[in-house]
Amino acid sequence: MAIIITDECINCGACEPECPNTAIYEGGVEWTWGGGTELKQVELEDGTVIPGDAVQEPVSDEFYYIVPDKCTECTGFHEEPQCAAVCPVDCCVPDPDYVETEEELAAKKEWMHNEMAA
Repeated sequence: MAIIITDECINCGACEPECPNTAIYEGGVEWTWGGGTELKQVELEDGTVIPGDAVQEPVSDEFYYIVPDKCTECTGFHEEPQCAAVCPVDCCVPDPDYVETEEELAAKKEWMHNEMAA
């Protein structure tokens, strides 16, 4: 499952540089699929294809947030989610809305970081 940052976040920013997928952003900051990945384009659930550098709306305006579809819980990079490991207030926790198996997380990592990514 993806990690979520709870509203207990103190906006310290310790988590952001630790994410190998660039899935963590400061509140109010727009994000892209391609940022920190090899994705040149992405097919959305509705079948729409967008460029990897297309700007997306922030998930939160108030505190740091994690884009769940970019979070792999650091699978393939580290033994544990690095955001949770460095968070001084323990607000980086598993997101029950995004439950994924180890295999699904590994496949997502390969999809985002494969140099042949579409």
